[in-house]
Amino acid sequence: MSHDPLPTDRPAVVTVGLPYANGDLHVGHMRTYVGGDTYARALRRVGQQTAFVCGSDMHGTPIAVNAAEAGVDPETFALGYHEQYEETFPEYNVAFDNYGHTHDETNVATTQSFVESWIEHDHVFEKEIQVAYDPGADQWLPDRMVEGTCPYCGEHARGDECDEGCQRHLEPGEIEDPVSTITGNPAEYRTREHRFLRLSDFQDYLQGFLDRLEGTANARNQPREWVEGDLQDLCITRDLDWGIDYPGGGDGDDPGDDRGDDPGDDPGGSDLVLYVWVDAPIEYVSSTKQYTERVGADTYDWEAVWKIGGEERHGTAWDESWTDESGEIVHVIGRDIIQHHTVFWPSMLRGTGYNEPRAVLATGFVGIEGQALSTSRNRAIWASEYLDAGFHPDLFRYYIVTSAGVESDVDFSWDRFAERVNAELVGNLGNFCYRSLLFAERNYGGAPETETGDEVREHITDAIEDFEDAVADYDLRRIGTVATDLANVGNEYIQREEPWHLVDEEPEHAAQVIADCVQLVKACAVLAQPVMPEKAAALWDQLGESGSVAEADLDDALAAPPATFEAPEELFAKVEDDRVEELTAELHDRVEAAAGEEEEEEEEEEAAEAAEAAASEDIDNEAGAGAGEGESAADPAPVADLEPLVEERVGFEDFQDLDIRVARIEVAEPVEGADDLVRLEVDLGVETRQLVAGIRQLHDVEDLPGTKIIVLANLEPAELFGVESNGMLLAAGEDADLLTTHGDAEPGTKIR
Repeated sequence: MSHDPLPTDRPAVVTVGLPYANGDLHVGHMRTYVGGDTYARALRRVGQQTAFVCGSDMHGTPIAVNAAEAGVDPETFALGYHEQYEETFPEYNVAFDNYGHTHDETNVATTQSFVESWIEHDHVFEKEIQVAYDPGADQWLPDRMVEGTCPYCGEHARGDECDEGCQRHLEPGEIEDPVSTITGNPAEYRTREHRFLRLSDFQDYLQGFLDRLEGTANARNQPREWVEGDLQDLCITRDLDWGIDYPGGGDGDDPGDDRGDDPGDDPGGSDLVLYVWVDAPIEYVSSTKQYTERVGADTYDWEAVWKIGGEERHGTAWDESWTDESGEIVHVIGRDIIQHHTVFWPSMLRGTGYNEPRAVLATGFVGIEGQALSTSRNRAIWASEYLDAGFHPDLFRYYIVTSAGVESDVDFSWDRFAERVNAELVGNLGNFCYRSLLFAERNYGGAPETETGDEVREHITDAIEDFEDAVADYDLRRIGTVATDLANVGNEYIQREEPWHLVDEEPEHAAQVIADCVQLVKACAVLAQPVMPEKAAALWDQLGESGSVAEADLDDALAAPPATFEAPEELFAKVEDDRVEELTAELHDRVEAAAGEEEEEEEEEEAAEAAEAAASEDIDNEAGAGAGEGESAADPAPVADLEPLVEERVGFEDFQDLDIRVARIEVAEPVEGADDLVRLEVDLGVETRQLVAGIRQLHDVEDLPGTKIIVLANLEPAELFGVESNGMLLAAGEDADLLTTHGDAEPGTKIR
């Protein structure tokens, strides 16, 4: 990767996190894929040679388990979803240059070559570890075949990740109180030999890598606690039949090496497969290879991107001179897999002598109507459901890209979707383009043949510069709004000039205004293409332009439009209120039905537990029948359902880095479109800050002004529902009991 401003003269690749071939896609997934597609198109728009690649993640325990339940082999099961994804992505105008999967021949070969390189350069070792085992099923329990308690935060955790709590990656043997997800039986730990990638070899490198990394701040900051602390080595093998075989090999143990046995010593390695998070990111390389194989290295050379100067450069450090020889690698992912892409993956690449990522963009989550998206409760908008509702894919693309910054969460609701489509696309962009082209066609047969005025040329030039800056800053939201902002300028311009009054009285002035408006329409088509490719193509065609808008560059925004074109058609149609009400009701009915089923299941479980408890009580009564009167024990006091204390400690210096202050709420008002959020203006003594807090359902908003609270003041800003939050209010428990002070500490007083 280089540090030269984008675009550079070296090829780039944009990747997105691989969809796991285990279920249907929903709008939460599509945020990442649409975002990656938008950024790849924007890079091309500024002149960067770019490939956009991905593939389906086919391996791992959930696929093996679900395939067994479905009565098919894992490959058949995963390929079914892979083929579904191949059909879905084009329906959302997500256009991969190559879309492969992790079980194809290219990725199997590439993955094994990566591992062989790690072995050759002494980055892999063998170690005995504790692995969960189900004695009843006589089966090892890798990853999602076991669940239990996270040792770091105490939350329920599944397999290799604490996905309900601290989001940490978990190594085999770390889960406490393990239970088999196959049988529901308590699991036990048994000793087993596995292979590890020695991440500790790359610890110094990773610290420098995070300093160099571009993209979103969360991708740089979240992994620092791992790479600056005691970095655990990564177990890269699993006891599983489904996956890519561990390649094995080796020349024997090095007698001078006490860091672990040579991975080639034990022939038992042949019955192990590689951990899914080994072969999954390597698919980025494999998919890029396949693209080159299809188009030829003269068109796009995968080695110029993934290798350094076209070759492997080994070593556990990064040589700054390599930056001038390396292509640009950009990963767009969900924020739940930051660690995998900023700790594991760079180490895997460095261990193979490959290039490192230039940028990682980690997107926030997508909520539904102010609440977390939940597939188990059917509180989701499925990818197929949106399309079946009859809406154009570019409307969703615009909504999901421009609703918030990349790092921030986005909320999807049908009423908010309709509101933004109707206001920003129908009422603004669509209205301006239609009225401008219609007036031009009726009065001039096309664009009047006159030079674009200085005022409009300056607006277009500013929009182009804003677009270029947004690409360089990895700001997807700004990329998506440049065209609508320019259309807003156009609407103000045409309303101010009123050419319909000038066409007879001041024909030259009228022609100038309409020529300017048509030029603005053309610029809108060029700038809108990355986020709304199909609508931009339709607008390009209405202008009578030759060629494809996808092949246009930014300079074309200022090139003269055709002198003749046909009468235009409306680009966008209004989303009607009754349609919104219908879709919202369908969603609510589905959520309520799922909740009812969940409640029935919980009641059945409670009844079973009560029966078991009653049986146990009968046994206790029989055992204690000879006890004297007055000797029965008192009922125990109820114990609150509290989370266990976190065992991992932080240093005093880390605590001192937190700027926690007393504050007083001055203004409190609900956030429009969010059921749970409140916008607060708080007095911090030295300044007034705006915060967004999820306390609307738990406190009377009108009673909040005047309340003294505690605020974490140096938290990075975040954007929720289009409102910036510049700090975090601290509260206790599910009821959000607001923390305050016992005495009269003034706003701005620091908590020590």
